[in-house]
Amino acid sequence: MAGAQTIQIYLPSGDPAGMRVANLTTRTVRVFEVPRSLLPHFLKRPESGQVGVYYLFGANEDEAPQCYIGQSGNVGVRLQQHTSTKDFWTRAMVAVSLTNEWTSTHAAYLEWLSLVRAKAAGRYNLVNGNQASNPFTPEPLEADCQEFIDTIAVLLATLGAPVLEEVQRFSASNQTADEAPIAEPDRLFLRERGCDAVGYQTPEGLVVLAGSKGRPGLRPSSPENIGRWRDALEADAVIRQSDTELVFLKDHLFSSPSAAGGVLIGGSNNGRISWRNAEGHSINHLEQLVLGSTGSEEQPQ
Repeated sequence: MAGAQTIQIYLPSGDPAGMRVANLTTRTVRVFEVPRSLLPHFLKRPESGQVGVYYLFGANEDEAPQCYIGQSGNVGVRLQQHTSTKDFWTRAMVAVSLTNEWTSTHAAYLEWLSLVRAKAAGRYNLVNGNQASNPFTPEPLEADCQEFIDTIAVLLATLGAPVLEEVQRFSASNQTADEAPIAEPDRLFLRERGCDAVGYQTPEGLVVLAGSKGRPGLRPSSPENIGRWRDALEADAVIRQSDTELVFLKDHLFSSPSAAGGVLIGGSNNGRISWRNAEGHSINHLEQLVLGSTGSEEQPQ
């Protein structure tokens, strides 16, 4: 969904850490963010009895993000059932129709679309045991659901859960003829301590590109989570590691340059210094150059 948009976020209790409700001002989809501890409050709302699609978010023992996607004719009842059958989740995102127009057919198709997009995005480990199949859906309803799922994706990302959004990748072919040319982001390199990695920054963090090589072993002072993180990435087929190599099999987004550097090097790392462009400038140096160039050259009179 391209272009400028206005999103409203409502705090029912006035607490920004409590339940939040988000919607695009021009669309008929509303998404509730419900911390698990506040589920009883959501169950008191009329929307909890609607047809909807829901997303449960949490993490496993290795702190890898997990998500379960489902749908129900009564989302409140289904979420209540999941409190006794699923332990991993700490918050739920619930998408419903502002006009209460969704049917079970809408919900089933939106669930299927969500699973397809979440799998393609690859940001979260999906814990759905039974993958939903593509239900028979009339063509006009399919068209409506495509708009609904785009809206849901934007609202989930706004609330900090971009499960349906692919990692941003530069592609000149995505630009339209009337758009100003977008410069390809600087390629960054990490070439120290046996690493030979390539990546680039996005607004969400740093993407390490497939083919990048890291240090195969862990440093003696490495925090315990680095080893667990590597094992989780291997389990997800992001990396291949052995006693002699560590190779990225596909592109992967890390939340920061230091997180990416830590996994590659096998220990603590200041990625803002270690990652450098082709001229050898660190991220910190490049940042200061950009900030200096955007400063006002004239002093106010």
